[in-house]
Amino acid sequence: MIGRAGRHWGSGILMLSVGGVPGSALLSLVTGQVSLYVPRALQIVLMVFVLYLAIVVHEVAHGYVANLRGDPTAKRLGRLTLNPLPHIDIFGSIIIPAFMIISGGPIIGWAKPVPVDIRRFKDPLGDFAITSLAGPVSNTLQALVYVLLFHAASSLGWPGWILFLGYIGALINLILAIFNMIPIPPLDGSRLVAAVLPTRLAVQYLSIERFGFIIIFGLLWLGAFRILFRVAEGLVQTLIR
Repeated sequence: MIGRAGRHWGSGILMLSVGGVPGSALLSLVTGQVSLYVPRALQIVLMVFVLYLAIVVHEVAHGYVANLRGDPTAKRLGRLTLNPLPHIDIFGSIIIPAFMIISGGPIIGWAKPVPVDIRRFKDPLGDFAITSLAGPVSNTLQALVYVLLFHAASSLGWPGWILFLGYIGALINLILAIFNMIPIPPLDGSRLVAAVLPTRLAVQYLSIERFGFIIIFGLLWLGAFRILFRVAEGLVQTLIR
């Protein structure tokens, strides 16, 4: 609820299909260049690396902006670090992703949410919204860095795995940014909606957070978010051409 100490931000949640697309086919599809072979094992390593970095930076961004807005909770708990260990959720960061990779399903992952005490904000709803934007903005900026990496690798003739890293890094981060802006608590988009609602309605709206993951996974199972992933794919392909 609004005003409760220890409020947690919806962690960077990501689902990304990794099934069945060879790196060579992917690269020839998005660049129109000669196919470059990227071994399947290396694809997985690069995707896991990008996933962890994307989610950790997402969470650190929340904590960093919260600290700037007056709440040092995350800083005091040692969460403003790129060291992945303080951010690892055993279930969401290790068990579930490992199982999905082994089974050939979509990568599903999340980090331990950064705790935020919104009572420390001068403007609880406004600062709540600003802090919520920090995660998706951080992923958008990361995506742009990966796009630049892709263009540099393409222009300078760097190995195919770097091209793959640039492409998949941009794609993962844009999916993460777009997905987390969906206005379903505890995703970041719900914080923006709460900021523009009257306080009483905002409290009622955010109270459905305890059902949020059930709603999210239900919609994912139904394929309701496929269009969001297609939008991310389209944006990446436009940026790397």
